[in-house]
Amino acid sequence: MLSLDARAHALSQRIPDGFILGTATSSWQIEGDSTGRGSSIWDDFAAVAGNIKDGTTADPACDHVNRLDTDLELLGWLGVDAYRFSFSWPRIFRTGEGELNQSGLDFYDRLIDGLLERGIKPAATMYHWDLPSTFGDQGGWTWAPIVDRFGDYAEALANRYADRVDSWATLNEPWVSACLGYATTIHAPGAGDPARGFEAAYRLLHAHGRAVDVLRSHNAPNVGTVLNLTTIIDDDGKSDYGRQIIDGLQNRIFLDPLAGRGIPIDIIEATAGITDWSFVTDEGLTEIARPIDWLGINYYTPARIAQSTASDKGFIVGQNTDVYPGSPLVEFVPREPRTEMGWEIHAESLTTTLVDTAERLPGVPLFITENGGAFPDDEHVDGRVNDLDRVDYIESHINAALDARDRGVDLRGYFAWSLMDNIEWAEGLLKRFGIVHVDPETQVRTPKSSAYFLRAVIAAR
Repeated sequence: MLSLDARAHALSQRIPDGFILGTATSSWQIEGDSTGRGSSIWDDFAAVAGNIKDGTTADPACDHVNRLDTDLELLGWLGVDAYRFSFSWPRIFRTGEGELNQSGLDFYDRLIDGLLERGIKPAATMYHWDLPSTFGDQGGWTWAPIVDRFGDYAEALANRYADRVDSWATLNEPWVSACLGYATTIHAPGAGDPARGFEAAYRLLHAHGRAVDVLRSHNAPNVGTVLNLTTIIDDDGKSDYGRQIIDGLQNRIFLDPLAGRGIPIDIIEATAGITDWSFVTDEGLTEIARPIDWLGINYYTPARIAQSTASDKGFIVGQNTDVYPGSPLVEFVPREPRTEMGWEIHAESLTTTLVDTAERLPGVPLFITENGGAFPDDEHVDGRVNDLDRVDYIESHINAALDARDRGVDLRGYFAWSLMDNIEWAEGLLKRFGIVHVDPETQVRTPKSSAYFLRAVIAAR
């Protein structure tokens, strides 16, 4: 068996010049310091007993706001090319609009400047789910004026940071915001209304298009967005229609509008009993289809389906027909091995996802903007968390990504999720994705074997 250093060296030899290696986080999951910002829909959601499995709230999270220097040093030690973070909208505007929050602006100045001082490219996401509560109270992403408000937010960010941020993502995973937050009650705001889920998906895309225009007007470089895409596998060969519709609801419902093809016709037909799509306008679709410089793909697992036996297999986050309104009744049948989220580990589906996306959005460079796994992390050796299962996961998925590149996909980089253990949304602190262990009591950061592995890959290029 090869040592981790030997495996890292072998992997590094496949990585082409200029290929970005980085890691990622999001604001609500790590920042803490909720008194330094306004309230978000995730704060409201977390305040309701039972919504977060272990009762976790956003304070202190990873106390990142107060431990920024420590975390910057950690990123410098890793040697990453880029660091993907998200702005907290209510830390920029406490109520989502109006007067800017100076302490929030100053915090992101320190973060961005600290990255640049270490030769790390700042890769910023405008929106990673923490919508200001004031907008949530008015309907959130189903409230038509939210598109204009998002444009104003983009204006404020571009005014302050366009000259220093290396790449801009308008959104992170609008499917999750819409389907887990509005169509169901799994995530904030917990609306539980499929019709509102589809309206939220459309308005998120429209807000993306508006933000692209604003960012371009400020000469912001490298403007794109981030989708969670995957491969749908018809496991028993009897569920091709189910595979088609779930692919439409997961992938094409976002890719087609971005490519200028509008809402997929088969999805409009499949959801006719849920919504009439009357909120869609030609003007909105035109904005959505603004050219982008790159697309980020967050990939964790395939969706493997079969004919339904109407048996209760247990709920797996993101793999249930409730989160695919309009889909036929199918059964999700993930195979072993799986992560602690219940998600099948299948690196080959990352390859197919990249190849399919390159065909559906031709000419747009791709990045893997999130990829990783939740594992037990309970084996400590010489003061290190020996997370060999995460090492295996990262190694196999980088190789699978490079396989897609060998097949002609214009893949430009890979970001591991996540830099550190954090609040895994409705799972609270129960699921750990970090390559760095965070003790929730002491906030001590301890690099895991996966961090040493990624560091060795970067150093050996």
